[in-house]
Amino acid sequence: MISKEDLHGVWQLESWTIGYSDRDAFTYPFGEEPQGLLLYSPAGWMSASISAAQRAALPDGVSLRQLPAAKRAAAFSSYFHYAGRYRVVDGDVVHYVTQSLNPNFVGTQQLRHAELDGQTLVLSGKDQVGEVIRFHSLVWHRIDPEQAEVEGTQVVIEDG
Repeated sequence: MISKEDLHGVWQLESWTIGYSDRDAFTYPFGEEPQGLLLYSPAGWMSASISAAQRAALPDGVSLRQLPAAKRAAAFSSYFHYAGRYRVVDGDVVHYVTQSLNPNFVGTQQLRHAELDGQTLVLSGKDQVGEVIRFHSLVWHRIDPEQAEVEGTQVVIEDG
């Protein structure tokens, strides 16, 4: 069973898939090659950010608040973030959301079942939209900060 100490560190997203109770198909909310970082601190804080791999850049020299609503919506719909406290309970991780791009997440508890296999962490959860239950699976890989460098928008692990 996973412990709080098992989670400490930085994790890079490999995939996020969603299954549905009303059909056999899977979807990929940020494409088949999403980008993301998940941080768990020893002090009990967490932060998760996920985005589509190819996000359109916003115009230079224009305040975000001055952009047309459609451009802002497109930028925000390709990105997901929340942060807050966390704890481990019986092999599950509970995220207590205090900050989020989605205002409806603030004040919620996000329950994630956690499975750890070496340096791979799989977090799964479910939610309901209308009558449909959605089953989320996110696969993360631990990053060794001593071997990681940023190249462009990706964290790259050095061979060493």
